[in-house]
Amino acid sequence: MFKKTFRCWHAFGVNPTVFMYSYHLRCYIYQARNLIALDKDSFSDPYAHVSFLHQSKTTEIIHSTLNPTWDQTMIFNEIEIYGDPQTLAQNPPNVVIELFDNDQVGKDEFLGRSVCSPMVKLNPEVDITPKLLWYPVMNGGKACGDILLAAELILREKVCHHPPGFRMLDGSNLPILPSQRAPHLYMVPQGIRPVVQLTAIEILAWGLRNMKNYQMASVTSPSLIVECGGEMVESVVIKNLKKTPNFPCSVLFMKVLLPKEELYTPSLVIKVIDHRQFGRKPIVGQCTIDLLEDFRCDPYTTKEDIAPQLKVSLLCAVPRRDVVIEMEDSQPLLAAQEEEIVDWWSKFYASIGEHEKCGQYIQKGYDTLKVYDCELESVPEFKGLTDFCDTFKLYRGKSEDNDDPSVVGEFKGSFRIYPLSDDPSVPAPPRQFRELPDSGPQECIVRIYIIRAIDLQPQDNNGLCDPYIKITLSKKVIEDRDHYIPNTLNPDFGRMYELSCFLPQEKDLKISVYDYDMMTRDEKVGETIIDLENRFLSRFGAYCGIPQQYCISGVNTWRDQLKPTQLLQNIARFKVMISALIQFSLIISEANKKLHQHLGSGEERLALHILRTQGMVPEHVETRTLYSTFQPNIAQGKLQMWVDVFPKSFGPPGPPFNINPRKAKKYIMRVIIWNTKDVILDEKSITGEEMSDIYVKGWMPGNEENKQKTDVHYRSLDGEGNFNWRFVFPFEYLPAEQLCVVSKKEHFWSLDKTEFRIPPKVIIQIWDNDKFSLDDYLGFIELDLHNTVIPAKVSEKCNADMIPEHKATSSLKAPKTVSLFEQKSMKGWWPCYTEKDGSRVLAGKIEMTLEVVNEKEADERPAGKGRDEPNMNPKLDLPNRPETSFLWFTNPCKTMKFIVWRRFKWVFIGIIILLIVLLFVAILLYSLPNYISMKIVKPF
Repeated sequence: MFKKTFRCWHAFGVNPTVFMYSYHLRCYIYQARNLIALDKDSFSDPYAHVSFLHQSKTTEIIHSTLNPTWDQTMIFNEIEIYGDPQTLAQNPPNVVIELFDNDQVGKDEFLGRSVCSPMVKLNPEVDITPKLLWYPVMNGGKACGDILLAAELILREKVCHHPPGFRMLDGSNLPILPSQRAPHLYMVPQGIRPVVQLTAIEILAWGLRNMKNYQMASVTSPSLIVECGGEMVESVVIKNLKKTPNFPCSVLFMKVLLPKEELYTPSLVIKVIDHRQFGRKPIVGQCTIDLLEDFRCDPYTTKEDIAPQLKVSLLCAVPRRDVVIEMEDSQPLLAAQEEEIVDWWSKFYASIGEHEKCGQYIQKGYDTLKVYDCELESVPEFKGLTDFCDTFKLYRGKSEDNDDPSVVGEFKGSFRIYPLSDDPSVPAPPRQFRELPDSGPQECIVRIYIIRAIDLQPQDNNGLCDPYIKITLSKKVIEDRDHYIPNTLNPDFGRMYELSCFLPQEKDLKISVYDYDMMTRDEKVGETIIDLENRFLSRFGAYCGIPQQYCISGVNTWRDQLKPTQLLQNIARFKVMISALIQFSLIISEANKKLHQHLGSGEERLALHILRTQGMVPEHVETRTLYSTFQPNIAQGKLQMWVDVFPKSFGPPGPPFNINPRKAKKYIMRVIIWNTKDVILDEKSITGEEMSDIYVKGWMPGNEENKQKTDVHYRSLDGEGNFNWRFVFPFEYLPAEQLCVVSKKEHFWSLDKTEFRIPPKVIIQIWDNDKFSLDDYLGFIELDLHNTVIPAKVSEKCNADMIPEHKATSSLKAPKTVSLFEQKSMKGWWPCYTEKDGSRVLAGKIEMTLEVVNEKEADERPAGKGRDEPNMNPKLDLPNRPETSFLWFTNPCKTMKFIVWRRFKWVFIGIIILLIVLLFVAILLYSLPNYISMKIVKPF
């Protein structure tokens, strides 16, 4: 094309000066990793097609792999490029590498494309070696693996002032050709290829899990193939995967030449082969591990490499009877007869800092637990609970319906990689995988403690949900639908579920939260999955947390199957306990703690103290995030819980914790209204006198529908009222949290009641009764039953300074308060107040008896409302009210006597006298004419 262009220029009379340079390109294709699988056997047959300008070459085909190693040098001779070499060095043309999957039938499939910018060498005499680098392989904007390569573009000829096509070939300035592995197949030369070292790879092939069917048939007899650096090792065959999913011989070993530089380390490939009839051995799953750095170790400094003489129990080193525990005289053991008023929830609230809900738990010297804000396997110091073995997902390649690889199972195992000496006389390092547990099935008891959920995703139209728990372990399902909690996003479940299972067959514990619906199908809020096998095998003791103290009774009773001394002996097999030996000579840390009657023997407590220094999982609560299959990356809430796993071979475990939600106890608040004084006179009588028709109303907040009021003391002219009336308020109360529990429907159409927790209070109000209009509010007092103001003994000492809210403006000290639950009963005068011009003024005084009784005491000492039967404890007589207390239009005689006569007595007397006089005068005037006529006539 360039020659034709040159002739065209001459045809138009143009004679340009053309600069032509001859180059030599070498492209070093070493290996690729993580390519996509395009064959049904979960692999591909990749080869690379390398293009540079108008030339191209193809590597050899590597069969059945996703991590091919070509180790091939592609040589391109006689490449003519026009332009300034300095400009070319700054912006060289790219080398394009296209990867294809070779198919025996049909067209080769495209795997991806990568681009590499070659290193330009203008002076071949300068010894500059290109460096192999990883370049991404892209296919339609999607990453499809990486390829390790390098390229160098070497200038062969000096600049020439000749027309195109004129060449002077001279190969004297080119590097020597690399070694050949086959005819016309050059390897990557020394100095560019990675420097390798003899390396040992130990494989802990523990077992296979959750293998899916392959070609409509289940995987029954699999074996494992591990490939790395051109070497391969195969495990024995699992005869029956369903019954025994672990490999009979767990540890494999292979020697490989691996690059010293981690950048060039090849991938480690795991293949699972199923041995079927007629000699068929299909690959049913595969996994590629890229980062081998996590598995490198120093075989001489491994924690498990402990000399046999050091593998002794601490408690065997010193006579057990010599254990002495000292404690101060100021901290004696608590009396065994002391009443327990704490529960497991007290322990939980004390651990999260909500001390107002834990009662006297901390004061009693009980231990707390560790509350993690994440999953236990996410806690950094526990290394994901994979210290024994990791879980690798197995994939299967292209299928008919899905072009993406899918997870078809899991491989349980681990690796240890360490260098070996090239000198055969040097003894081999000690093996890493020793002291392995029994790989056979273990029957276990699993206890799942579900404490509470936090910030669940709303599922109902009211912005809430009705959650309940569903447990799935293999084919065992517990659907706790009957114990759903209505109308909440933060339910306190307080449920413990116990199951038996065989590990490792039934290792995946699924905990789901569902929303209860009466008319429609229940919706799943979210779920979390726990690998029980990892917890069971982990040497951090994740199967059952280590508490702070060894207790043989109470709410913290030891629940592990093994005692601390037995656990310590097991731990001593794996760790050098030098620090523990030092600790043994010291006074136990409990010397600075408050001891109680539930503690066990000093020997076990000392062993537990040492155990807690070994980094084991403490007694804990983990917070697990719930996810939904429809929105896998969005949290649907959190679940606070923990799991205990106990092998039955160790015997029965200790008693489970009782984490049932606290149940409110029934209490009754009795308020006897005796008298009132100095009540505001709110009205005027028909005669103009100031008066009030007093009555008292009361209720407890949260139970407003149970408002009660006394009868009316009519016509109180001096603010005094007499009642002898009893209010009876039943309520439900949590002593540990000091809160009342109120359950009520938020709306009349609500199907379930919603639970609220509020402080226990009582409100007493004074009212003025009106028959033909609304009653008039006079004043009130609100009393907190936990901080009840101590009343005055006489009314004269009752004043506004007794009101707690009034103390800010008062010069007197704050009023004394006492808990009515401790005092049980109190009697006296309390002030009532009302708001006036932004300040509180005294509205009256009320004499009451306040009494709180529990359900048992209420049955023993019954009392009715008002003055109803049973009118006792105490008996309330009719109030001794003045005769002036009556309703005027229902008592005409009393009205005439106490209202009309009392005020208009002299008026009535004067009117009567006047009427008598007038009557006398009238009679006189009537009879006087007749009398006079009779006097004049004198008929007799």
